[in-house]
Amino acid sequence: MSWMTQVATHPWLRRNVRVAFVPGLSMTALLEGAVDRLLARFRHRGDVVQPDPNEKTDLLLTTAPFAEPVSWRQSLLLTARRRFHLSRTPTVVTLVHATKREFRRLLDHFRQALARPEPDPADFAFPGLAPEAWRVLWEQGRRGGPLLALERLLQARAKCLRILLFVGDDHPAVAYPFDLVGAYPCCRAIEPDPFYDDLVLRLVTAVSVEEVTHHTLVEPPILAETWRALTTPTAMAEAAHQLSRRDFFTEMVRIADLVHVPAVSDAVAEQYSEGCFATWDPQLGALVATVTGSARPVDKRQISEDDLAVIVGVRPDRKGALYQPVEGKRNDPPSSEALEMFAMDESLPRVRWETPEGVQEVPVARSKLHGHRGVAAYDPQYVEYVPMALPYQCYPVSCGTGAQAEGIVEAFRRAKCLQNPENPRPVAFTILPGHGVFIVEKWVPGKAPFQVIWEFMDTGRLQIDPFVPQGPLEYLPDPSGRMRVQTDDPLAWLEGE
Repeated sequence: MSWMTQVATHPWLRRNVRVAFVPGLSMTALLEGAVDRLLARFRHRGDVVQPDPNEKTDLLLTTAPFAEPVSWRQSLLLTARRRFHLSRTPTVVTLVHATKREFRRLLDHFRQALARPEPDPADFAFPGLAPEAWRVLWEQGRRGGPLLALERLLQARAKCLRILLFVGDDHPAVAYPFDLVGAYPCCRAIEPDPFYDDLVLRLVTAVSVEEVTHHTLVEPPILAETWRALTTPTAMAEAAHQLSRRDFFTEMVRIADLVHVPAVSDAVAEQYSEGCFATWDPQLGALVATVTGSARPVDKRQISEDDLAVIVGVRPDRKGALYQPVEGKRNDPPSSEALEMFAMDESLPRVRWETPEGVQEVPVARSKLHGHRGVAAYDPQYVEYVPMALPYQCYPVSCGTGAQAEGIVEAFRRAKCLQNPENPRPVAFTILPGHGVFIVEKWVPGKAPFQVIWEFMDTGRLQIDPFVPQGPLEYLPDPSGRMRVQTDDPLAWLEGE
């Protein structure tokens, strides 16, 4: 098998996953067959297919029409707990069917709309969407192309974040699993059993992970005068400004801007921000990071002191980070990636760094940057690429989970430029398929936090790209000496249609 077709599964996948199917408003002949085959492959794997949801249900499957909005009262994501008397909401996945003609028509519509130099709100006016939705669809489409705009439309119409879109006429040609962060990998339906086994593994991966966002506040607080004397908060604000000038961060997605539904927070955060960043403060001996965007709106392009959190450790049970409050400042929890940003330093060397207070021992990784972007190319003389393990490329995991944290820590543990502080390359990065890039910067004399990263963006040593690879990838040398990304095109199958 070539690297483009290799698959590998995670060793921690759960067994005996409990699955229930509740028919929705739309049940085409193709969806009937897809549901039957999916449930059969779950049984073949040894999972439990339940006749009705109950307290033990892990995964709830339902259906929705491709071209019509679903009322929030019919959304299982929003109503499953009340409808089935559950104490929690299982992972809900909505199956949607589009014919090849319907899919191509809507994709072409978004492609033409996004080609305009300025957005025309009329291009993004769809039944069931909020009046402000055009801004979200325009911004998301500019970030990830027409397929991401289509994804956000379907999520808003179905009132569900996890969508399994089947495209085909009598039988599926492909399926696209959509999620919160905007993944859209293409699963080709070449042989039925391998196709549905692949979809089952993607769904099992989603229910097998656990969140590690249970961040804990620890006392005593950092004194206000100590905080005011630090240079790091100002450096973080400047980094936000510099990165926004280079279009690294995009606008956060607010559910209310897409669709008006009540009590969204019972099932999902009201908004999420795209990315986070952190840098080590030698005076505090801690990581200063951006706060989570799920608690309140946070624009990573323009931050204040109240948008920062101080991470001082990892919880003993590894279910979140430890963060310390600052006197007189709003102290929201850090980003969902807080655990891996701190934990990666545990397996990496420390170096000595000159500060105004004297020489301090600090982690070799000074600054960490995550965003929903890809890397088109990089200069291997200055930048090191460390791939995620193959299972993470074939079956991506969600942000804010222990699985993602372990995967990122393991990847950077293999970075030669971090394991050897004398290695001249000051930047390393990895790609989380379907999610984005994670960049690490070493300490460089005379440079502010993140300055090496944004200067490498300017010089082309690190070429940031809106396109995020959706599956296995590799970098191969191009004529300029840079390493250029090679990965599957999620829309390549359309060329033969």
